[in-house]
Amino acid sequence: MCFAMQAQAVLKEKDINSSLAVLRHELTTYHREQQDRLHGAKIQSEQALNRLKEIMLRSAQNSLMLYSQKTDYVFDLTYACNEATEQYKEFQKQIAPFKEYVNRSSSDIARYDSLIDVLSKMPVRQLSPQAKCDRDVCLALAVNIRRMLIDNNEALKENMVWYNFTERQLKNLNDYANKRYQEIQVNIFRNGGTNYFKMLSEMNWRWLEARAAIAEKYTPTNMVKSQWDVKWIIGLFIALVVYTIISLAINFIGIRYLLTYLMKFKMFKGIQEGFLKKRTCIMLATSVVTLAIILGILRMTLEQNFVMMASNLLISYTWLLAVILISMLFRIDSTQIKNAYRIYSPLLLIGLIVIIFRIVLIPNEIVNVLFPPLLLICTLWQWSMTKHHKQQIPRFDRYLAYISLMVFIISLVCSWLGYTLFSVQLLIWWIMQMTCMLTLECVRDWLNDYRKRKKISEQPITEKWRFQLVYFVVMPILMVFSVLLSVYWAADVFNLGSLTWDVFKTPFIDTPHLKMSLFSISQVIVLFIIFNYLNHTFRALVKQYYRKIDPTTAESRSVMIINVLQVVIWGIWLLLALAILNVSNTWLVVISGGLSTGVGFAMKDILENIYYGISLMAGRIKVGDWIECDGTKGKVSSISYTSTQIEAIDGSVIAFTNSQLFTKNYKNLTKNHGYVLCMIPFGVAYGTNMKEVITLIEDTVNSLNHPAFEKDKKAKVVFTEFGDSSINFKLLCWVEAIKQVYTVSDVMETIYDTLNKHNIEIPFPQRDIHVITQSEDKDTPKLPKTD
Repeated sequence: MCFAMQAQAVLKEKDINSSLAVLRHELTTYHREQQDRLHGAKIQSEQALNRLKEIMLRSAQNSLMLYSQKTDYVFDLTYACNEATEQYKEFQKQIAPFKEYVNRSSSDIARYDSLIDVLSKMPVRQLSPQAKCDRDVCLALAVNIRRMLIDNNEALKENMVWYNFTERQLKNLNDYANKRYQEIQVNIFRNGGTNYFKMLSEMNWRWLEARAAIAEKYTPTNMVKSQWDVKWIIGLFIALVVYTIISLAINFIGIRYLLTYLMKFKMFKGIQEGFLKKRTCIMLATSVVTLAIILGILRMTLEQNFVMMASNLLISYTWLLAVILISMLFRIDSTQIKNAYRIYSPLLLIGLIVIIFRIVLIPNEIVNVLFPPLLLICTLWQWSMTKHHKQQIPRFDRYLAYISLMVFIISLVCSWLGYTLFSVQLLIWWIMQMTCMLTLECVRDWLNDYRKRKKISEQPITEKWRFQLVYFVVMPILMVFSVLLSVYWAADVFNLGSLTWDVFKTPFIDTPHLKMSLFSISQVIVLFIIFNYLNHTFRALVKQYYRKIDPTTAESRSVMIINVLQVVIWGIWLLLALAILNVSNTWLVVISGGLSTGVGFAMKDILENIYYGISLMAGRIKVGDWIECDGTKGKVSSISYTSTQIEAIDGSVIAFTNSQLFTKNYKNLTKNHGYVLCMIPFGVAYGTNMKEVITLIEDTVNSLNHPAFEKDKKAKVVFTEFGDSSINFKLLCWVEAIKQVYTVSDVMETIYDTLNKHNIEIPFPQRDIHVITQSEDKDTPKLPKTD
């Protein structure tokens, strides 16, 4: 590529003559390209003007639609606002490359001004004749290219005037649409409307108002042709009924007869019974999918604004319904699935009613009159279904049924208090959220079955990390984002999707030192899930590595590395979280400086223990070592940054702070080789042959071949002292620290038996008591006799 492609610039050559020759070649090529580009630019300019005309006409159409909307017609108003804002965003994307091209053209003109200045002032006396010719040609080409660039730039500036004019118009329209969006938002979430109890007392007047709105909105007109005439609405719903019947008929024939006939073959015998029990539900789910496909084809073939808008909503609802039904088919047993369908029916029906309201762009007066009683009926229906069928459905669906009932009750209260549009938003959000939850639960059940079937839990981390990545990372992340997506989809029913996305990204805490939005919080949570998975995976990898080397010391050798990895992983997560939340470094320094003194004194002991803990984990003690501290002997079971836990030989579990181990001079009994020197005292009577005793005991003990003895070191008897009743010896032997108590007992028993066997006296302390009888003295008074 380096040798084949042109450099498109002059680099440092051998001398000025070579540089001019290369520059002449480059300018000649660029001049030819610029001529072709200038010819194409005229065509592009005409196309750009035509696009601008179309944009201006569409802008005028959106302006007429937006400025003519009544405040009470919320669905109409949100549709008009959405068209205006989407056109402005689309125009901004289209104009960005054009502005960049204009700026680049101005930069090229300035560059060629400098090149012409250099060429015109270049001393020509020192140049060769060929170089002079190259210099003149380069100057002529540069001047000609600069002239073409200026002409092109002037044409671009003329187009830019129209672009700027169109942008101002679209911006004004976008600002007005956003202002109306805010009014809709306030009406939905703050102001509300008249409560339904008051409306019941004014029902006659409200009914007349609703009838007037219906007559105004849905009376057919023959004066003008409109794509939003009631004829199109009636035609759409007739077509929807026909397509629904066609979908049901296709799937009824295909499943009821063809698929049922295939199930009679032996190869399908294992699933035949389950299929027959779920056959009705399968027909319903496949009919919904078929209807969604038909509506998609209708959407692609018709270029009619009302049909396109209605088809988009119906396609979204049918796919949503299909996902719910299919997830239940996979998750729920054949004996429970019909009960599950009954549980979810009220919510799906109310969702369909809302979609129909949105399609027909129903006025607020009709929504306020019709929706609260419809919601009351569906709430009672949901309560009845939950009460009678809650025990015949899985536990997860039971929880969703309770939540659905609670959402129904909250929405009912809101609608009867006058917040009808808010109740609609709440219901649509929960339908979307429930769909996501059912889908994820279906996937989770399949993953659990796969884990049991493949015995994933018994596999090493090097083989199961992919499964854990999906189960512990992808699934929770999808659950986090499903909350945001559900809110977005619910708002998009009112064409408030773009506004909702802006709300997600707008910080609700906006200070110079901290910026926190819903989207940033979700990012921090997602990063926490990812780093938690990394933490567990790396811990498992480290343990697996050391188990391969030495299973007996794997736990102890991996502690230090695991702790360091945890500090690194969670430290990176903390830094990323602080960066996402735009936490100011200056703020952190000020806060840490102010708290450093108090926290330093308060954390003195903690920091000391952490320091000693790191020192211990560096190799002084490892899990499994036997230590002795403050008269307590036991095995180290865990080492943390603040304390060390041991299992004492009496079965108790004792925790020492790490500073205690150092201040009390602990003993590591298994640090070097696992053996300790035992000194067992014994004594024999005076007059016994010491050499005979020493030889006898040493030979006997060494001949035991006790498994707890160190093989390379023999037992040794040494003479220690002349005692009060005996001459005393000590038997020195190296035994395993873990078995010290039992080994010492065996050795002492051997010493006693050996001495007894050879009639060697083992003295014990004795004391002679001399009783002196004193003669009776006459002067000594006698004690009185007592009865």
